Amino acid sequence: MTKVYGTGAYDFKRHRVAEYPVESKSGSTLPSSITLSEIQRDRLTKIAMANWSKAGDPITPKKPFDPELVKEIYETELSIKEDQRKPVPLQRVMVLEVSQYLENYLWPNFDPQTATFEHVMSMIIMVNEKFRENVAAWVCFYDRKDVFKGFLERVLRLKEGRELSIAEKTNYLVFMINAFQSLEDEIVSATILRLASLQSWHSLSYGRFQMELCFNTDLIKKWKRMIKREAKEATKRGEHFDPASMLEVKFLRNLIEDFLEILDSKVFSSVQHINGDGEAIDVNTLGQVDDACVLYCERFMEFLIDLLSQLPTRRYLRPLVADVAVVSKCHLSALYRHEKGKLFAQLVNLLQFYEGFEINDHVGTQLTDDEVLQSHYDRFQSFQLLAFKKVPKLRELAMANIGAIHKRNDLSKKLSVLSPEELKDLVCCKLKLVSTDDPWSDRVDFLIEVMISFFEKQQSQKEAINALPLYPNEQIMWDESLVPSINYSGEGCLALPKLNLQFLTLHDYLLRNFNLFRLESTYEIREDIQEAVPHLLAYINNEGQTAFRGWSRMAVPIKEFKISEVKQPNIGEVKPSSVTADVTFSISSYKTQIRSEWNSLKEHDVLFLLSIDPSFKPLSQEEAAKASVPQRLGLQYVRGCEVIEIRDEEGTLMNDFTGRIKRDEWKPPKGELRTVTVALDTAQYHMDVTNIAERGGDDVYSTFNILMRRKPKENNFKAILESIRDLMNEYCIVPDWLHNIFLGYGNPSAAQWTNMPDLLETVDFKDTFLDADHLKECFPDYQVCFTNSDGTENLDPRPPFRIRLPKMLKSNAHALPGNKKSTTENDVSMTNAGSEKEQLIVEAYTPPDPGPYPQDQPRQNSVRFTPTQTGAIISGIQPGLTMVVGPPGTGKTDTAVQILNVLYHNCPSQRTLIITHSNQALNDLFEKIMQRDVPARYLLRLGQGEQELATDLDFSRQGRVNAMLVRRLELLSEVERLARSLLLPEDVGYTCETAGYFWLLHVYSRWEQFLAACADNKDKPSFVKDRFPFKEFFSNTPHPVFTGESFEKDMRSAQGCFRHLKTMFQELEECRAFELLKSTADRANYLMTKQAKIVAMTCTHAALKRKDFLQFGFKYDNLLMEESAQILEIETFIPMLLQRQEDGYARLKRCILIGDHHQLPPVVKNMAFQKYSHMDQSLFTRFVRLGIPYIELNAQGRARPSIAKLYNWRYRNLGDLSYVKEGAIFHRANAGFSFDYQLVDVPDYRGRGESAPSPWFYQNEGEAEYVVSVYIYMRLLGYPSNKISILTTYNGQKLLIRDVINRRCVPYDFIGPPSKVTTVDKFQGQQNDFILLSLVRTRFVGHLRDVRRLVVAMSRARLGLYVFCRRSLFEQCYELQPTFQLLLQRPDHLAVNLNEVTSYTERHVEDTGSIHLVSGVEEMITIYQQLYQVRCEMAYGGQGAPPVESFMVQSNEQNETSGQHAADDDIPTNDVIEHIPRVSISEEDTKMEDLANGQNGDLTSESRSNGELDGNVVLLDQNNSQETKMEE
Repeated sequence: MTKVYGTGAYDFKRHRVAEYPVESKSGSTLPSSITLSEIQRDRLTKIAMANWSKAGDPITPKKPFDPELVKEIYETELSIKEDQRKPVPLQRVMVLEVSQYLENYLWPNFDPQTATFEHVMSMIIMVNEKFRENVAAWVCFYDRKDVFKGFLERVLRLKEGRELSIAEKTNYLVFMINAFQSLEDEIVSATILRLASLQSWHSLSYGRFQMELCFNTDLIKKWKRMIKREAKEATKRGEHFDPASMLEVKFLRNLIEDFLEILDSKVFSSVQHINGDGEAIDVNTLGQVDDACVLYCERFMEFLIDLLSQLPTRRYLRPLVADVAVVSKCHLSALYRHEKGKLFAQLVNLLQFYEGFEINDHVGTQLTDDEVLQSHYDRFQSFQLLAFKKVPKLRELAMANIGAIHKRNDLSKKLSVLSPEELKDLVCCKLKLVSTDDPWSDRVDFLIEVMISFFEKQQSQKEAINALPLYPNEQIMWDESLVPSINYSGEGCLALPKLNLQFLTLHDYLLRNFNLFRLESTYEIREDIQEAVPHLLAYINNEGQTAFRGWSRMAVPIKEFKISEVKQPNIGEVKPSSVTADVTFSISSYKTQIRSEWNSLKEHDVLFLLSIDPSFKPLSQEEAAKASVPQRLGLQYVRGCEVIEIRDEEGTLMNDFTGRIKRDEWKPPKGELRTVTVALDTAQYHMDVTNIAERGGDDVYSTFNILMRRKPKENNFKAILESIRDLMNEYCIVPDWLHNIFLGYGNPSAAQWTNMPDLLETVDFKDTFLDADHLKECFPDYQVCFTNSDGTENLDPRPPFRIRLPKMLKSNAHALPGNKKSTTENDVSMTNAGSEKEQLIVEAYTPPDPGPYPQDQPRQNSVRFTPTQTGAIISGIQPGLTMVVGPPGTGKTDTAVQILNVLYHNCPSQRTLIITHSNQALNDLFEKIMQRDVPARYLLRLGQGEQELATDLDFSRQGRVNAMLVRRLELLSEVERLARSLLLPEDVGYTCETAGYFWLLHVYSRWEQFLAACADNKDKPSFVKDRFPFKEFFSNTPHPVFTGESFEKDMRSAQGCFRHLKTMFQELEECRAFELLKSTADRANYLMTKQAKIVAMTCTHAALKRKDFLQFGFKYDNLLMEESAQILEIETFIPMLLQRQEDGYARLKRCILIGDHHQLPPVVKNMAFQKYSHMDQSLFTRFVRLGIPYIELNAQGRARPSIAKLYNWRYRNLGDLSYVKEGAIFHRANAGFSFDYQLVDVPDYRGRGESAPSPWFYQNEGEAEYVVSVYIYMRLLGYPSNKISILTTYNGQKLLIRDVINRRCVPYDFIGPPSKVTTVDKFQGQQNDFILLSLVRTRFVGHLRDVRRLVVAMSRARLGLYVFCRRSLFEQCYELQPTFQLLLQRPDHLAVNLNEVTSYTERHVEDTGSIHLVSGVEEMITIYQQLYQVRCEMAYGGQGAPPVESFMVQSNEQNETSGQHAADDDIPTNDVIEHIPRVSISEEDTKMEDLANGQNGDLTSESRSNGELDGNVVLLDQNNSQETKMEE
């Protein structure tokens, strides 16, 4: 049976690699423009070469391990001076990481007993660097797991007997954060989770310990058992039992106390920040702030937040954090109130939020609002009772109602009557909230803070989220700790939630996603504002008003803004129920195209109102450098709004989709003024109005002077945020069978089909199996027995087949347990290897005759599914969660389509929702479904992409409605024909209703009479032919229906005819609703909610329209999601919830996720959200990390087997389909090339490697020239341009290559541009025959260290892959070794075959032919120029050939010397000419004439007009209006 894998060490690595700026700060030892040669001359690189680097001379032996060298490197290179905000010198660590210091030196020579402190600390720093660069950090430790355990023990005891510097403490803390974020890795979790066990409660104060056991009485037994066990173990060892000495007991407590000491005494150089009366003084007057200590404090908050936001660590550690009163102490610290402590304060608030999170820690269930409120009242009541009995001074508090005293001010006022001693006695002795030994327990402000944090009524999370504005404002937009700039380097932490493996509750899950999604869209909006506003050229005119000299496509000055209506708040709310405003603007300054963009604003579009107030004098350079972005732009306020309607100058409604304006009454808009009615955010409006009333703030709404729009595709954030917010206000939203798995708890395989109730016992596989042998291949572990429908043995079985799936599969070992790794290739057949195979009963049945017409015949599947694909199909049609990992080219879409097909036929009443990430994938899937036996009337495609479907049929809602109406008329005319054939009046075909009566009265009754007559006349062969009542109607079939030779055959045909009639009337019954519903909208909604059985849309459309789906009562039973590893977690979650619960239960029965977590993840534009918050982790990837079983397709049919080897190491047992092993095209070599794939080493070109004219805009001129030269060589050989794609890993290089192509290829019709020039990321999901790949980087590997990007890059080519890069850099990158070792088994200079001058060769792919190694770019240019001459001579017969000089134009002025370079570098030009044979013109060569005449369909006029740009740097074009055909 099929292998189903869980995750293991090999299977999933944490590998979110990102690009980091390596430009040095002042005081760094390396210059900012560090080159590879400088790295090679660097001291560390020389040490590495001599001691551990594998990139050096392999013959020279390495020196033996020297602990003193480790110590010296640590002290000179890895230690940092005090009072620097960074804990390590980043560039030095990166140089060590490039040389594989950890893998090749520190780890192989690590011994837990003898290793020095510096050795352990160096390993900690190197592991942290791997996490910072988001590459797999724990992989190298798997070879010695026992030693790694010893390493972790050393780490945990590292602080014993040694004082660490603040930088060392920070590095240590970051390591602990990373370890606790890797709990899915069993080698880490086994040791680390001990720190969060019940044993840690030994360190609680006695009062807190009693309180916790009272609240959780179940733990008392557990505690006693644990004490008994520990005492027994201590006695065995012959030691006295002392809990205080145990590592688990003191570790976290010591860490917290150490942090509090630093917070209290080391952050500021002058410690005194409390005056004599215990009053806090102004913190900003304190001495110098120690930045290193501030970073440590921030990191410590991050550490505690991580511990409290995961249930396994939260359960026992939350009481510890509360016992020490960390939050209260942080609130009272000087740093919390200091301007440099802004991020620290935000982190403290986040910690406070998680400390009081609404969850039962020990059961893990979410508390409802009522339960939270009740526990608050119970707590307060018992306190009042205590105060009444024991504290006479608090009699007033004891008698008051709770509502009057549970707010901060009221409570502190009531407590102020107590003296400091009485207060301490109350808090420490009576309530036991903190220990009397706590050094802070004498501070009155601290004791009151503890009381307030324990008894104050917290705002419920639901209230908090409902009061939050959905649109960002200017304060959030430019807050760097919330929305960091793009250059986040991973060194510090941020006040952001993280998406890791587990979530506390669904509410926590939604809240984290809500905050991150909101901030990610805020970042994008901020970028758009920064792009649009400068173009307006704002200035102050003579009247002192803001005016605008310029214009912007996306922003227009406002003529008038007025608030038109503010509605009363809803009951129980304080914010207005709605606020509407009218905005008037002019489009007179725009040209037609931009004018039409503004005119096409429609309902629900989101706009932004900006208030710009520039400074009177322009800012000086110094002022501009210091100023924030809003100050430079003169931006005062930003508010979002949503369009309700838009009117023209005459007040006529434009773009109305509600049906108020009929289509024939529509008129084009008049005039140049437009008035938009918008809905403002009511929560934001309430906050602004309150601010004016209470604090005398500005009236924001009287200052707006700019209206800004955004591109519609990028502007859907509000609908998604609204959907998340709506979900947070609902309970019971995920099906019970998915709930725990979704949050990351329980048995990972609980939702697998073998563990689910209500299984389909017998499945009709329809056309899944092509023949009996195919079925046997798919069940190799079973003895397949074929039977007939009556149970007798079938000796000649033919499809279709019904299979009774054995119950035995329930315990079958084909589902590997969660976190176990498959170690052998055939561990799957663990089932009774020695004994008899179990029988599998397969019924081969004869399907009923579908009908006499060609259109009645079902469309059949022609794909020969592999056993693994069959396993995926079986899992997909059964209830539960199915996860299918589809490596490149393994037929994910075919598998998905067959699941849908079989599901439709086995559960015809159920409805299935298909979700994909892109329109392209949805259309591919949809086009394949249409080729299967699913009636077109049951298919529906929602969203914008249906126009691109390559089909004559329209599957949009409107198209389906029209098709149903057309079909209704066709069917009614058939009914009339049937009535005529039965000699009945034709008016029965007037409506669907009359046709229904006709079916019952005349058609069905005649059939029943016919069947009754047949029962007595089975012995008459011609009886059916003579007596069939509808013979006349079926007289127009292509072949006669009845032969009259056999009763059985004729009876089968008669049943086929009746089936045709039955289907016809069934369709008419379905059309009846379209008769009754008159409006198009009603018909479309009926179609969507009732008629369609398979509904397809993108995840974006699902999120945007969730509200509408709920309103219309949309229902579905099954969800199939393609590309699910490319979809953001929250965008995967929302499609599961597009329907309301039925009786409190979710209707969803199946969830099928298909994707590949080894390819690139969802796109997150802001690096910080991607790296710090892991926002680019898809739900699919998280499920794999959690160890949920999945099926991995294991046969690829895309690439040559040799090319597939470059990436198949990343998958388990990925083999090749017979088609790629046997196909002639895969056996033939690539003409003109010696190898089918090669790595081509590109040295510095004109003294330069990579360059970055602006951050992350990496370019490499040498590689660009080389790639284009090889492309020209291929085109001259006759390779079609549409079969070649050029890929690169950076946008800067993409634009440079396009520029070179526009100069060197586009002007010549016989060359032209390639199919595509794009980035690897953009090309995911596509393929081509030949790929030329430029890797660009020459200093640091950069984001290709993400193995997922490498897998995508290597798996795009079918027949030829040529990789241009810097060998010395990439060959020593640890993560990429399996691929680059294969690439480097071949020469690293391009090997060409100069004997082949056409694109066709009979040479076998393994025969290299005569090899000529190209020395570099210059020789490649010479070769293609020689080839051009030869081809011209062949084409023109030696007469009138264009001079070769005309083809020597280079892409920039520097290239004019390339001819001299060829001569200077002693390239054997004459040899080249000798190698090219002079052959006569053949049929193959005449293709060149076509090319020369410009008959290459790939060239467009657009591609010729790409503007000339000077120099090596390609600048981004303003509106990309001059994009070439090379773009997607």
